[in-house]
Amino acid sequence: MKMLRIVIVCILVVGLLALASFAEEKTYTLRFNTVGKPPQPSTHALDTFANLVEKLSTGKIKVNIFHSGQLGDQKTSILSVMRGDLDMTFGGASWFASLVPYPKVGIFTAAYAFRDLDHMYKIMTGPIGKEYWDDIREKAGIRVLDVWYNGTRELNVIKKVGPVHTPEDMKGVKLRMPNVPLYLDMGRILGAEPTPLGYGEIYLALKTGLIEGQDNPLPNDDALKVYEVTHYIVLTDHLIGHLCPIINEALWQSMPEEYRVYIKKALIAARYHCNYLVLKQEAELLGKFKEHGMEVVIPNKEAFMERAVEIYKKYEDEWGGMYEKIQNMR
Repeated sequence: MKMLRIVIVCILVVGLLALASFAEEKTYTLRFNTVGKPPQPSTHALDTFANLVEKLSTGKIKVNIFHSGQLGDQKTSILSVMRGDLDMTFGGASWFASLVPYPKVGIFTAAYAFRDLDHMYKIMTGPIGKEYWDDIREKAGIRVLDVWYNGTRELNVIKKVGPVHTPEDMKGVKLRMPNVPLYLDMGRILGAEPTPLGYGEIYLALKTGLIEGQDNPLPNDDALKVYEVTHYIVLTDHLIGHLCPIINEALWQSMPEEYRVYIKKALIAARYHCNYLVLKQEAELLGKFKEHGMEVVIPNKEAFMERAVEIYKKYEDEWGGMYEKIQNMR
């Protein structure tokens, strides 16, 4: 009888411990803000991420997606994640360079730094990228979780500008650029007069003549309907774009290890979904834009590349000679 009581007590203790452990399992509802609109590949891929991470965690992690900048523009979102006021958003090298601040990472947003998508991933997910992401985590309290392809940026201009073949053809053209020093210099590389303007203002600014051109990946052009307000697509291929899903580091550290694994696995799957959609759209959209009456121009890319080398000389100290080093890496 005494032995039976001991067994019963042990069973009860184990059961209580199991219940306590179950009760202690945390649940998370994360807010992810993006300036991307619903038609864009990255926004579609965020839905994939949210669905997968909820399934992997059996409902313990839910991600609410706020598209079209519902919780703020990109700059505001990154700063909010740094402060811990927002859980997740997309960052990028140009924003990290100015907001952390961490100028050397700006090399990842330099025109013509990468030859192709494979080259970009080799650098950004390899030892160089890891060093930079670790530094950013230490300086700003944000963790870069992954790197997604955001398309190759091309140039769009209105009809009165005419076809663009060299930077000289862009002289005096008011070209919308994000209000970040590296992007403003990119506008100069393209030969234009860079005009800072928010992403959501592009369409109306082109329609009213406030700006005469803009640059974005083709899927973004489609989402913004710039084919309605520009005439030429100039295939400069000047930047292989990226998006970095980021999370507040203190929040990340508060999570159980298995939750972090779920998030990383879901993000990798979402990355492949995003990359596939971008590449597919890039292959299809030129035909659609032609149907809307746009003209496609094949420029002298070497002329733009030579101009990039000249303008980027002022960044040599910040970048530590990495521009040439990255270009030469195989």
